[in-house]
Amino acid sequence: MSNKIYALGETVYDIIFKNVKPVSACPGGSVLNSAVSLGRCGLPVYFISEIGMDLPGKSTLHLLKSNNVNTDYIYSFDDGKTKLALAFLNDVNNAEYDFYNQYSHNRLDIKMPDFSPDDILLFGSYFSIDSQIRTTIVKILNKAKESGCLVVYDPNFRKAHLNELTKLKSSISENIEYADIIRASNEDIKLIFDIEEPKDVYSILNNKNKILVYTQGKNDVILFRNKQSEIFHVPDIHPISTIAAGDSFNAGIIYSLFNLGIKRNDLHQLADNDWDKIINTGIDFAIDVCLSYDNYISTEFMNKLKS
Repeated sequence: MSNKIYALGETVYDIIFKNVKPVSACPGGSVLNSAVSLGRCGLPVYFISEIGMDLPGKSTLHLLKSNNVNTDYIYSFDDGKTKLALAFLNDVNNAEYDFYNQYSHNRLDIKMPDFSPDDILLFGSYFSIDSQIRTTIVKILNKAKESGCLVVYDPNFRKAHLNELTKLKSSISENIEYADIIRASNEDIKLIFDIEEPKDVYSILNNKNKILVYTQGKNDVILFRNKQSEIFHVPDIHPISTIAAGDSFNAGIIYSLFNLGIKRNDLHQLADNDWDKIINTGIDFAIDVCLSYDNYISTEFMNKLKS
């Protein structure tokens, strides 16, 4: 069976504001953004989600299909609306969010993917800990883990959900248990664990033999693996928007894992130069997305990758 990339996450429609005025709108959602970037690279991506059959939802389906993302595992509904995310850019073009949703009464009613040991699963954000669909999420994660596929988790936890953290934290911990690689930002670590130092989180994960990729916006990326850490420099740029930078970073990591043919059992035996390529590709993907209002890598960047 040929290897596939599965992307499990929410669908939202992003409306971006600068100086309280809308400047851009496009389909979004953390994992969806990663899926579109990977689809643009020509990789076999299967998006697992739910989408309303309103105009934002139809626009999203068109975007996915036109970027080679398989939509067989998307639950579409017409008794609700596609989720909206209002993103407000500050003076340095970082975003704060407000979310609005009107989901169907019947949620994420999909067939189970047929995972194999050669596959990669990316999942995360609030979608993965939403109590209304948590049972289905866990079924998917169990099937992925039992198959032996490589699992990547991005908590992508937003301040808008901080008031729910007490009831959500156990689900976040369960997600960490399922994952082989955790890609977390400094904001995630601070909001979820209320600590500033990534090494303090990794000291917990290390007992579970996990790999932690810790991103800090424009600052260095730190890779924690096998009781060691390595620092990767992030070049200085002048971002237009940092929205989806982390999502694009995730896409870059998975792009490298896929093209290097890395499986779950290979992770702890990888050479330093393999990790150099994986992390630096993530950085390159993230930089490209920061240079526009789009949530996905540009066609120009994609063409450079293929050249």
